[in-house]
Amino acid sequence: MPSITRIFNLNDSNWGRGGGGSGNEPPRRPPNEGRNNNNGGPPDLDELWRDFNRKLSGLFGRRPSGPPGGNDGRGRFSPSPRGTGVGLLVVVGIVVALWLASGFFIVQEGQVAVITQFGKYKETTRAGFQWRLPYPIQSHEIVNLSQLRTIEVGFRNTSRSKVLPEALMLTDDENIVDIQFVVQYRLKETGARDYLFNNREPDIAVKQAAETAMREIVGKKKMDFVLYEGRTQVASEVAALMQQIMDLYGTGVLISTVAIQNAQPPEQVQAAFDDAVKAGQDRERQINEGQAYANDVVPRAAGAASRLLQEAEGYRQRVIENAEGDAARFSQILAEYRKAPQVMRDRLYLETMQEIFANTTKVLVDTRSGNNLLYLPLDKLMQQVSQEAAAAARSAASTTGNSSSAPQPLTGGVLPDAGRDALRSRDRNAR
Repeated sequence: MPSITRIFNLNDSNWGRGGGGSGNEPPRRPPNEGRNNNNGGPPDLDELWRDFNRKLSGLFGRRPSGPPGGNDGRGRFSPSPRGTGVGLLVVVGIVVALWLASGFFIVQEGQVAVITQFGKYKETTRAGFQWRLPYPIQSHEIVNLSQLRTIEVGFRNTSRSKVLPEALMLTDDENIVDIQFVVQYRLKETGARDYLFNNREPDIAVKQAAETAMREIVGKKKMDFVLYEGRTQVASEVAALMQQIMDLYGTGVLISTVAIQNAQPPEQVQAAFDDAVKAGQDRERQINEGQAYANDVVPRAAGAASRLLQEAEGYRQRVIENAEGDAARFSQILAEYRKAPQVMRDRLYLETMQEIFANTTKVLVDTRSGNNLLYLPLDKLMQQVSQEAAAAARSAASTTGNSSSAPQPLTGGVLPDAGRDALRSRDRNAR
């Protein structure tokens, strides 16, 4: 190794020149021999080439022909043809090895390499350590499939940096809207070849397709639909139409999302549009209030009408059933009357009087004894006693605070003991 270092030590100032040295050093050119010495100036190219060949021959165990020092006795170097050929082969081998090694390359995860041979598509390689024929036979280009690419239409970076030629669009009702949206897309798994070769500038093609699709979809919609409730639908329709255009052009692009960042009228008519929006909101509010009032009144009116219909139906059924019952009862009475007319007349008289007296106020007058003593009606007396007992029970409950111990009001026409005693005494006096 030291010998090789000394042979190829080009930094040595005495390299290629004569001089003293150890026995292991290669022969040097005599200091005053050769042409173009120029009194110790730099050696010419011929001398350098001969020295290089001589050192290569010494490296492979060969000696230069001629006397020591590599001269033929006449002051000229006699190169060995075999040594020169071997040196050239070594150089050519190194160059070829380096040229072949230039074909190795690495493809990262999520990327593919498109290999071309003399400019024509050859194949697509996946991630990993790959090799191709070196340039200029084959070349490769790395394409990132996992990258999510984004384009902006109608603005740049922020919503304030508007691009009006891209943002202004005409709707179906002949109104102009200012729409700013973002398109995100990536490449298909097999779309690297189409992305590189089918279109010259595929990213610009995606942007133009996005603008075209948005104008077509917006041109079929009303202004209010685009600005308010229809943003999501418009975005989805634009994404679908863009994908159709990209597939038709064969770009290898897969549309991921279309997001509308801002949709509004042009700035020149923004104030008038706001007034129109407020008027529309007031109209909607009044409509909602009227609808709420109708929802409150109509069900109640429908309920009242239904109740009246049900009451009328119930009355009709009751009258019919009562008439049918009276007719049936009259038929039964008629049959009994034909059997015993006198008994039936007396019975009908008594039942009629019982029904009449049950619903009238009764006053007892003692006419046999000749006095004008009147007795209170029994029903009124019983009602009065019941009211007095109920009042007493309420007062007792309020004073004691115990409602369970308070006396209960009279029901069913039952008189207390004091009332019964008073009635008995009056009955005895009447007799």
